[in-house]
Amino acid sequence: MSTTSLPLSSCRFRIRATSTTTRAPFPFPSSLKSSSISYSLIPFHPLRLFRSTSETTSRTFSCVFYSSKAKAMAELLQDKESGAPAAGTTGGGRRPQIEHSRTFLEARSEQELLYGIRKEVEAKRLPPNAAAGMEELYQNYRNAVFQSGDPAAAEIVLSNMAVAFDRVLLELEDPFVFEPYHKALREPFDYYMFGQNYIRPLVDFRNSYLGNLSIFNEIEEKLKQGHNVVLISNHQSEADPAIIALLLEKTNPHIAENMIYVAGDRVIIDPLCKPFSMGRNLICVYSKKHMYDVPEHVEMKRRANTRSLKEMALLLRDGSKIVWIAPSGGRDRPDSLTEEWYPEPFDSSSVDNMRRLIRHSGAAGHLYPLALLCYDIMPPPPKVEKEIGEKRIIAFHGVGLSVAPKICPLETAAACKKSEEAKDAFAQALYGSVTEQYNVLKRAIHGKQGLEASTAGVFLSQPWT
Repeated sequence: MSTTSLPLSSCRFRIRATSTTTRAPFPFPSSLKSSSISYSLIPFHPLRLFRSTSETTSRTFSCVFYSSKAKAMAELLQDKESGAPAAGTTGGGRRPQIEHSRTFLEARSEQELLYGIRKEVEAKRLPPNAAAGMEELYQNYRNAVFQSGDPAAAEIVLSNMAVAFDRVLLELEDPFVFEPYHKALREPFDYYMFGQNYIRPLVDFRNSYLGNLSIFNEIEEKLKQGHNVVLISNHQSEADPAIIALLLEKTNPHIAENMIYVAGDRVIIDPLCKPFSMGRNLICVYSKKHMYDVPEHVEMKRRANTRSLKEMALLLRDGSKIVWIAPSGGRDRPDSLTEEWYPEPFDSSSVDNMRRLIRHSGAAGHLYPLALLCYDIMPPPPKVEKEIGEKRIIAFHGVGLSVAPKICPLETAAACKKSEEAKDAFAQALYGSVTEQYNVLKRAIHGKQGLEASTAGVFLSQPWT
């Protein structure tokens, strides 16, 4: 089977863009009083954020860098990165050494951090529109973290936003270019743990749930045996990869760190998003929804999608790969009349693409339905927007993740007479399972039923407690 015969026409995602277009300013959520802070809801874990290029040398940092240690952190980052190049403009290679400002890492207070934005604008290292977005992002993230009630909220915000701003500035100074297959950058700077550290304070773990842990364990065993696994999932926010990894990091770290996400152009061209994307394993493709935004680019996008398909086929041949894809072609959005959220319907052609890739990979393969509920943390705009620059709301909230038993296409096609009917039946079976799991998560989180929302098909747990 030729992989070029498998168009990804209905996927949401794009490939290898080099633009550094910045987003429009982020909205301010309502102010919150810090005087109400009295307890912690966020479990903290040590993480290795800055790594040496040597496997034998590394340093471990707390999830929270207190402001008194900001200067030491900046010096360490400079030591680690000045001696070894980082990934950069060579298309997945390593960045050559550049003169990089340390303004944000040296900030010891909120005032110094925000002043640093103006300082970088004056130095003409930071475009004014990017600066406006960064300032509002700070306030938005700050208010969300303070909703957690954690007594260390101020230090968490300062440390996380200092590192985030530093990575954004570096991206503006020396833009990174994504290849069709991008492998997460873990050293000398650990972009994966950077993303985990940033999203973790937004998750209300006390009101978050994992569905069917035993099946996640089953998946991990199949990966160890050399099998491939594809997770057919709904898609809720740009934070989905971090949410998935956070809920699995204690019980299934191999899945959390090795997941390959089918990802789109918007998260690989915006300098405010790119540092987070650099920490994930990605297959980058263009979306049917944006295929004709610029008519003269249509053929280029199609060729890029073909290259990405070939990369995925090569990866699957090696076995032991786990791939996440949202065949709806985009993020879930609320119903315009009822304002209720449900998973967007799946495109049967996208599901069939993955079935065929798995079938012809040469390794055993399985497709599992995965449900994700996390839109409260970072909901998408009400409608699909052509231009990059969507406004965001960020909040502290409970989230949910669930997987159901694998579904075999031969079983769903048994009663079908035509191939198109079989494709539709398989996609509908996967979608039906995702919707069923989603409703259980919804009752647990929004319906406040907690673990009692469990059903015969979806057993909820909180393995991080």
